[in-house]
Amino acid sequence: MAMNTEAVARRLVELCRKGLFNEAQDELYADDAASIEPQGSPFPPAKGRAALREKSKRFEESVEAIHGVTVSDPVVAGNYFSCEMTLDMTQKGSPRAKFAEICVFKVRSGKIVHEQFFYDLG
Repeated sequence: MAMNTEAVARRLVELCRKGLFNEAQDELYADDAASIEPQGSPFPPAKGRAALREKSKRFEESVEAIHGVTVSDPVVAGNYFSCEMTLDMTQKGSPRAKFAEICVFKVRSGKIVHEQFFYDLG
């Protein structure tokens, strides 16, 4: 039986709080899931598990160290949920900084089919 949106949201938050982002994608994302970053981001829109994995790999390669991750409890509405995520990190060639974003997800048949991130660039 497929998980409902609230169960998917709780599980995603649980995995992200542990820094298990790739495991979250493997377990919770649909094969055709799409990902959207703000316009002007170095990460273009991605669709499909392979494209999302490549996007994650590019992000990981840009980071020197992640010092901490915080993820809010999810807010669920119908087939959607959102949470705040803050990364305390050092990107290569940059000083240590905190990076905060709002993450919005759509769930269909127990899997995340769409994610969109909202944050300030620069």
